[in-house]
Amino acid sequence: MEVTIGIKRTAVMVILKNEDRFLLLKRKNEPNKNKFTPVGGKLDPFENPTDAAIRETFEETGFKLEKVKYVGSLIETSPQKYNWNCLVYLAEIPFEKAPPCNEGELQWIHKDNLLTVPTPPTDLAIYEFVLNGKPFMLNAEFDADLNMISMVEEIENKIILNSASQ
Repeated sequence: MEVTIGIKRTAVMVILKNEDRFLLLKRKNEPNKNKFTPVGGKLDPFENPTDAAIRETFEETGFKLEKVKYVGSLIETSPQKYNWNCLVYLAEIPFEKAPPCNEGELQWIHKDNLLTVPTPPTDLAIYEFVLNGKPFMLNAEFDADLNMISMVEEIENKIILNSASQ
């Protein structure tokens, strides 16, 4: 399916959590190659986001989730083809050995180590909201080199990053 450059694609991210640990994917492909991210991906035609979250989790981890909890949204805008409307879900899963994944390497990361692994800056903000049990609507803007230039949390109208003020 061809998508016009600049049109937002809809995707899901699923934060897989067990107590104070997150099962994150060290991506082998762009975007965010070699960074740790939640599992997820694009919605298929006519698929609803909850079903996509459950499907993507199964495809990338083998975990058969019964349910996921919607926790917030991330909108990413850039002057190139990187434009996403991402619905973020949370699922509590049992702790077991990280399974193989064709998208990269899955690893358990303790919440205290989230700042020590390479992670997209949007994701760090997401984890903070999730750990505090707060809903969020993040609006992130990127330059042509995909450097984040601003991020606002729109429920509380809170500026998280504004590179013009740095």
